[in-house]
Amino acid sequence: MSNLKELTWEHHKNAERQDFVKVLMSGKISPELYATYLYNQHPCYDIIEAMGMTWGLIVDEDIRRAPHILEDWKELWPHINERPPKLLKVTSDYLDHVKTIMDDPDKLMAHIYVRHMGDLSGGQMISKRVPGEGRYYKFKKPIDELKEQIRSKLNDNMADEAKICFDYATRLFQELHELKDL
Repeated sequence: MSNLKELTWEHHKNAERQDFVKVLMSGKISPELYATYLYNQHPCYDIIEAMGMTWGLIVDEDIRRAPHILEDWKELWPHINERPPKLLKVTSDYLDHVKTIMDDPDKLMAHIYVRHMGDLSGGQMISKRVPGEGRYYKFKKPIDELKEQIRSKLNDNMADEAKICFDYATRLFQELHELKDL
């Protein structure tokens, strides 16, 4: 049994304390700001999920979120045929970081843990408060079963990389909050 949750608790709480998260949880986030969030999440999920499948870290298709994030973005972005949302600096930085760890399954798994366990946990509360269909947070299989699939691949040595992932999430929330008037 991994202690990863306890080892990363402070970084996790710091991410959750960001003002953007309060807007997200308020139920008052604008469709355009939420679509910008999704647009920045999609490439991050896409790369870690592709590498996670390559390494056998993601074996259940229902864990994958990238296709659902893309569908939600397409549903909500009002300028779909005109221009994309802003790609944030933190998104580019995150993608650059992931490219440096692609050959390390433990480090990749740390990112899968942070992102996907969040979707399976707090994401269930968020799903009731976001505009649109909210496919990002909907799973076909029981959530506890999917969480166990992730937990079975964790070890305490992933803590430092999980903290890095939480730090990128914190930066994302900070950069998105600067766009709050969308």
